[in-house]
Parts: sequence; C-alpha cells; structure tokens
Amino acid sequence: MIYIKSAQEIEMIRRSGRLASLTLDYVGSIIKVGQTTKELDKLTHDFIVGHKATPATLGYKGFPGSCCVSINEEVVHAIPGPRVIQEGDIVKVDVTTILDGFFGDTARTFLMEPVSSQARHLVETTRKSMYLAIQTVRHGSRVGDIGAAIQGCVEKEGFSVVQNFVGHGVGIKFHELPNIPHYGKAGTGFRLKNGMVFTIEPMINAGDWRVKILADNWTAVTQDGQLSAQFEHTLAVTPEGCEILTLS
Repeated sequence: MIYIKSAQEIEMIRRSGRLASLTLDYVGSIIKVGQTTKELDKLTHDFIVGHKATPATLGYKGFPGSCCVSINEEVVHAIPGPRVIQEGDIVKVDVTTILDGFFGDTARTFLMEPVSSQARHLVETTRKSMYLAIQTVRHGSRVGDIGAAIQGCVEKEGFSVVQNFVGHGVGIKFHELPNIPHYGKAGTGFRLKNGMVFTIEPMINAGDWRVKILADNWTAVTQDGQLSAQFEHTLAVTPEGCEILTLS
C-alpha cells in the first residue's frame, strides 16, 4: 500500500531532506581532483553524523559506504573506495539521511572541470529532465506524466533513460511505494494523491540505456562504457502541485 503522509510527517521528512541537501552543498565545497571516493565518503559521513543524523546507506543490505559515489560510466550505487577523482570526471553523489527516524534522499552530479561538451550537455539535460518531471506532479496527475516528461526531454537530445531503477516512496522507510519510473506515457498509470512522498531520480546515459552490475553486487555501469548522469529530489504531492523537500 502507498502510505499517505500527514502534515507533521512531511515536516519531519522536510527536516531530514534539508539536511541531505545541505550535505550535498558541503560535498560540492570539498570534492576535488586527486581525492579518492573513500576519502569523500568519510568526509560526508562525518558531516551527517556531526548534524546528529545517520547515513541511511551505511550497512543497508550490507552496503559499506555512507553515500554512493559513482563516476562517469558508473550509473548508480558505486561503493566508495580507492578510485581517484580526476579532471574531466562527472561524479554522482547520492545521499540519504535519517534524522529523528525520517529519511531524506537526494543526489547531484558534480563536474570536475574541465569537462567535455558532451558531459556538460548530458548533465544539464539530466537536471532539466528532473525539473520538467517535477512540474507535472500534482494531486490527480498520473505517474506516467513523470516518465513521459523525462523521456521526452532526454531522447530529444540523443540520450537514453535507464529503465532498471526507479524513483520510490520515502519518509518512514528508505524505500516505500509508489515506484516512479522515469520513462512512460503521459496520462497513464496510477493517479497521484495529496500527501504522497516520493523521489524523482532520473539516471540518463549518453549511449544505450542498458546497464550491468559489477562483481561487488552494487555498482551499476553502462553496458557500452559511456557516461551517465543523475539528479534526485524527494517531494511531497500537494493540492496545488508539489513541494521539493530536499532543498537546503
């Protein structure tokens, strides 16, 4: 069942979401060329814990990191480790905080300048597709409107939507219903209702949409080795539209 959140619960998710976004602001200020993804993870961990919260990914189904740090062809869920961030990389950092028992989930792609024109265009298109999708969300709209907005935006630019992973309900648990595909047909699927809280988190590939999972059983990479970008917000459906809960 899809759990409809009360105004008080949405406020608690908003507090956690703001911290998650503040964490990514911090990441943006300290991420640098020459840093390992493990070093970045440690700094992120300390920031979250220093704000009296818990990194949700740490220990989740055995995941060993306090955030996911995915570079270039790594689509999502890359385990922090010895990989060194280099000039020209695009680095996806996905953070989920638990604050007073409530979850906030958000992700951004950072550009390690100078980057190629293709990488910049991919990242900008991915961000744009997420906000176009958010604009479709309101009480009574359909879940297919979200996917159609994303798919229409990115395919027009020659990119593709990863279909293996979806947005999801969030708030009281890390992953809840509903599932939110990032591709689809407008006017189809279930209707959104006031009080639903979920993520929109498009993963967009420069080449083919297909991915494969590495031997660590977590890291998803593009099958063709081309770049992938991601952005994510947690939002609440309102009668007038929606509210982004992961704003710092």
